[in-house]
Amino acid sequence: MEANVNGTVAEGFEAVGEAFAANFARLGERGAAVTVYRDGHRVVHLWAGTRDVDGTEPWQEGTAQIIRSATKGVVAAGLLLLHQRGELDLDAPVGEYWPEYKANGKEHTLVRHLLAHRAGVPVLDHPLTPEQAADPDFGAAAVAAQAPVWEPGTAHGYHAQTYSWLTGELIRRVTGRPVGEWIADEIATPAGATLWLGLPAQEQSRVGRVGPVDPPHIEGALRTRPKKAVADAYANPASLTRRAFAAITPLPDENAPTYRSAALPASNGIATADGLARVYASLIGEVDGGVRLFTPQTMELTRTEQSAGPDQVLVVNTRFGLGPMLHSPASPLLTPHSFGHPGRGGALGFADPESGIAFGYVTNAFQPGVTADPRAQALVRALRETLRA
Repeated sequence: MEANVNGTVAEGFEAVGEAFAANFARLGERGAAVTVYRDGHRVVHLWAGTRDVDGTEPWQEGTAQIIRSATKGVVAAGLLLLHQRGELDLDAPVGEYWPEYKANGKEHTLVRHLLAHRAGVPVLDHPLTPEQAADPDFGAAAVAAQAPVWEPGTAHGYHAQTYSWLTGELIRRVTGRPVGEWIADEIATPAGATLWLGLPAQEQSRVGRVGPVDPPHIEGALRTRPKKAVADAYANPASLTRRAFAAITPLPDENAPTYRSAALPASNGIATADGLARVYASLIGEVDGGVRLFTPQTMELTRTEQSAGPDQVLVVNTRFGLGPMLHSPASPLLTPHSFGHPGRGGALGFADPESGIAFGYVTNAFQPGVTADPRAQALVRALRETLRA
């Protein structure tokens, strides 16, 4: 589809705008926005298409969308802020803050293991219903009772859904406050970011409807297929891959107000592209003269590699710092120094301290894929070429 692109692009960043428009013309985009900051100043701020994946109402500047796993990077930043303030020891056992977590062989799980997907609990033997998943007490009890599927700290695998209750409960135990409230007060508000973990009722009208779409067929383009091991893992109900993504069964209705109002740090943050970009910009510097959230030391700690190589869940090689994904062939970011997190189906947020870039992209059209959506990657490539010019 062709789209009327709205917004602004600073001189020199025109290629990002061209790539954004091309996503609608060639890559099946329905409604989306992208924002880029450089050295704390906004240089790209674009939106186009429809606010609803299945509607006709235009996307507005303040339209927000569910960002799925891109939320993980935000909540990880929250835990690192607590470490920066001396309230959380990364090398302490999780059970020191959350005694119930010591059960069933998890007494030696460290906080850093939890952040870097090394905790060994990517699955639940008894999956939660959407109603149970939205109850932080129920979710926390479930992961506390779960036996690890590998010895914590010895391997890594993407904790697709369980990251919600692992991180959310740890923040609640340390601060005494619900994770959504804490993220709002300590990250979103200081960063000036339109981002929620637990959408307030009065903001429901700002959020568009999301949904799955098939990737477009492009004449003359080579069709890529996943490696057999990856395809087999997703097809096998007994695999860690299928079980990790099925920790909430059945899948929740992501457009339901009850789901949006819940606080699931692994999967249901809601943000504008500008809000997601502003959070990352605030991690690496001041934004429009405002607050910087991370000290240089915490920023370096965040992107220090903790996990690398074969991912027990995603069945590809992945890299993680203390929460964020790091640049890799499976999840390309701007440069090898970038850190951030994609959302399954499209969304992406990241920062690149060396270039001063912070990036946020949100969409309502969720295409297949977990770590490297072609629309987000087209924007990243255009940005990379812009900086090289």
